[in-house]
Amino acid sequence: MYKDEMIQLHQFLVYVLKYLAEDSQITNDCSEYISLKISPHHIHKTKAEHKHAIFVLCKIISEIISDDDNNSIPDNVSNSLSELVIRSQKELNII
Repeated sequence: MYKDEMIQLHQFLVYVLKYLAEDSQITNDCSEYISLKISPHHIHKTKAEHKHAIFVLCKIISEIISDDDNNSIPDNVSNSLSELVIRSQKELNII
């Protein structure tokens, strides 16, 4: 996937998160994403940084959906997303 496609996906996931943001609990759930200090508008950031932000957003969204819809998302999906976040942190040398 090209960097501009990553940025578009990143923006889409931010829109999805804002759509789900009617609940005040979501602000607490987003602390991991907010701490990254990267948004889709930061086009100077690397492709790997946007990729990591996408994985974090996917993990947050899956947790929110599974909490709201009585586990409509299987646990293995949430676990896999958590593993992708950890793997992308290692690629960025964040850990």
